[in-house]
Formats: sequence, structure tokens, C-alpha cells
Amino acid sequence: MNTQELKMPIKGVPFEHQQRAFDFACDIFGLSDFKQKSSGVGLLMEMGCGKTLVAIAVIGILYQLGLITRVIIAAPLSLLGVWESEFEAFADFDYSLTVLKGTSAKKKEAIAKIPKTGLQVIVVNYESAWRLEKELLAFGAECVCCDEGHKIKEGRTAQSKGMHHLGDRVNYKLLLTGTLITNRELDVFSEYRFLDPRVYGMSFYAFRNRYFDMTGYGNHVPVFRKYMLDDFLKKMHSIAFRTTKKECLDLPAITEEVRTIELETKAMKMYKELEEESYTELKNGEVTAPNILTKLLRLSQVTGGHLTDDEKDTHVVSTAKLAALEDIIDAADAENQKIVVMARFVPELNDIQALLEKKKIGYAVVWGGVKDRAEEVRRFQVDEDCRVFVGQIAAAGLGLTLTSASTMVFYSLDYSMSNFDQARARIHRVGQKENCHYIYLIAKGTVDRKVIRSLRNKIDLAKTLVDDF
Repeated sequence: MNTQELKMPIKGVPFEHQQRAFDFACDIFGLSDFKQKSSGVGLLMEMGCGKTLVAIAVIGILYQLGLITRVIIAAPLSLLGVWESEFEAFADFDYSLTVLKGTSAKKKEAIAKIPKTGLQVIVVNYESAWRLEKELLAFGAECVCCDEGHKIKEGRTAQSKGMHHLGDRVNYKLLLTGTLITNRELDVFSEYRFLDPRVYGMSFYAFRNRYFDMTGYGNHVPVFRKYMLDDFLKKMHSIAFRTTKKECLDLPAITEEVRTIELETKAMKMYKELEEESYTELKNGEVTAPNILTKLLRLSQVTGGHLTDDEKDTHVVSTAKLAALEDIIDAADAENQKIVVMARFVPELNDIQALLEKKKIGYAVVWGGVKDRAEEVRRFQVDEDCRVFVGQIAAAGLGLTLTSASTMVFYSLDYSMSNFDQARARIHRVGQKENCHYIYLIAKGTVDRKVIRSLRNKIDLAKTLVDDF
């Protein structure tokens, strides 16, 4: 059997580059010729290239061939819901998926309750994975997947060691990231220690001594030996499939991704109380589009993390979206990509700027109070150290060219279709050389989903909400 004869067990038709990535993984795992070349495969695919779908297909074919029945997927906290929705949307095989949530005791209880039959998939965040190492080892997985694999680049951290221990016990491993090397070549060791220790060895110091000269005061500064580059890259790509948005000629000009965010329990309770209060007030008053949109405004503020009280003071009520954005910024930084972040409310913009300053990431910003917009745009377009553009949707949606980025994140949305279209067009315009990727942060169980559906389908939101009421 040739690798090409193995069909991707997914709903829909994959892109050509996704099929090639799947074929590569099948070949490395020896699924067609029964000669397994490695226990691990790196899917080095940039944001927007669909690496999650490829991983789901690989997991599916391993299950269909009777090679696995238990899978652990470790990912940043904000991506747990993405795996749940992507499995639901694309997996064309039977499976049961458990997202570990809540307290440590609840997570342990959830693991213990997982049935012994069928394909069982656990999705867990990295911080919990190493803390639950004993329980996850007892789960007995045959396949472990590291999403945003650059999260384990520091081999001495507890979460990296935890993933190494889990990986040592399984026959099949996947690592998903836009790039392996974020800051220095040393980053590769921990990721390949997880994937296949035979590639670069088990000893970090032996790896370092082979590829680096130790220089500087006290010989503490590693400098890569350039004459070792061919050997280094040959090994790195021996079990890794690499593609970028620029190389994916089969991609449409625009791809979209909805990331579902779960608000904290306290924030969700506040949201529900506010929603109930709004319905009560509308029931006793006049149901008009302006009235509904006024109530909707406060609900949207909560999903973005803030609430303004009767004294006009704004309070932080949630950091769920900010944590999700931080994961996206980390991934973009690891992939050496610039990104644009659009938000509606000024407190959100302030939060985003504070996050970037804390992380020491250069940024430009345009909102209603910024006077020299041209200079902010110029810096973002030409300054390599200016990595993120932060824009207020209503203020940054017209006349700006932000083509040095090909990824745009909508932290929140306003209700104007024209504003939405204009904001999206900032990166998708003349001068753009790559496919554009849009990420929407949507709070689960809130008005966010109705807003994004209305905007994407060009439905009048106010009319829709009046009809719903």
C-alpha cells in the first residue's frame, strides 16, 4: 500500500498542502510500508495553514488502523475549546473527547471516569498536564500531541519535563507549531527530546557541545557553529513537515478561525444576571432596535472583560480573552509574524497595550485619541521591532494600510457591518503578498456568537435581535 492510498478521515476536502502533511506523517509512522521511521512528527505549519485538521486526520487514521485508542492533546488554555470544536467539525470517525476543566480534583475525577472502549481523547492545558502526570500516565495513551509546541522549548521547566515523560511512554507523537526555533537554535532540543530523542540525543549538554561553541565571560554564551548547519537542518527536517501561508498556493486569499473562549465562572454569572435584567427591562418597556443595542452594549463589555457601573466607573470582570490573546501573540512572536489586533472598547485597548508592555513587545496603536496615525502606521509597516498593531475598530478601519501583517485578531466587535468590512480590509489590500488569516475571540454562551454570525453573513444585527426577542 502506498501512503497516498491512505484517505484522510475528515469531513470535507483537504487542501493540497494538508494532504501532503498527512502523507508525510503517515510515511514517518510507517502506516503504509510497516517501517516506522520515527515515533514523532513535527507539523511546522504557520497559523492559518490548518495544522489542527492534519493532526485530527493523523489521529483518526492511527485509530482506524487499530494502532491507538487513547490520545492526550496538550495545548495552551485558550486552545482547549478549539480542539473540541475542530474535532466536532472535521473528525469523520467515532471518538469521545474530554476537555479537562475545573479544579485539580475535578480533572482527576474526569480522567478516572473515561471509558475503556473506543477512541478516547483527553485535551488538557500544559500547566495541568505536568501536575496531572501520574493520572495521565495511568490513562495509558498511545499517542500524545503537543499543540503550540514552542511552549516546551525550555527543557528544564516542569511542563517540558512532564511532556517528555508522557512522550517516552507512547509510540506516536505529534508536535504542532509555526516554527521550532523561536530565539535560538538551542530551542530545538527540548521539542525533539519529546518527539524522538534519537534525532538530537537525550543529553542537552551533548547536543550543546556538538552544535555550539561556548564563549563570553566564563564560557556561558552558546554560539552556533555555522559549519554544522547542514547536519543540524537535515536532522531537524527528517521528521518535520514545514509550510508557510506564503507557500500554500492552494489556500484561498482569506481563512477564518473562531476561537471560543470560556469566561470565568464569576464573570459568566455576572453576564447571565445582566442578560436577565436586560430582558426584564425590555419586556416592561418598548422593544426597539436602539433599546436592544443599548442593552447589548453592556453585555459585549462583559465578554471583553469590563463593566461600567452606574457611577461611570469601569471595572475589570474577566481576563479570559486577554489570556487567549496572549497565546496568539506568543505564537505569532514564535513564528516571527506581525499581527493586527482590533477591539471596540478603550478599556480593552488599554489592557492589550499593558500586556504588550509587560511582554516588552513593540507595538503601534490607533484609536480615537491618537493624533499622529500616519506615524503609528509607518512604524508598524517598516520597523521590525514594532510587532503588533492595536486598533480601535471604528477609528482604525478606514484608510490605513497594514500589509506587513497577514493575521488579524478581533478581540471584540462593534455592530456595524461597514466597520467590520473596513477593518478586515486593512491587511487584505494591494501590497499584501500572503494569504490573510482572521481570528475571532468569541465568549462561549454569550452574544458574541450572534454578533459574529450576523456580521459575517451581513445580517442586520438589530433586526435579528428584535425578531429573536
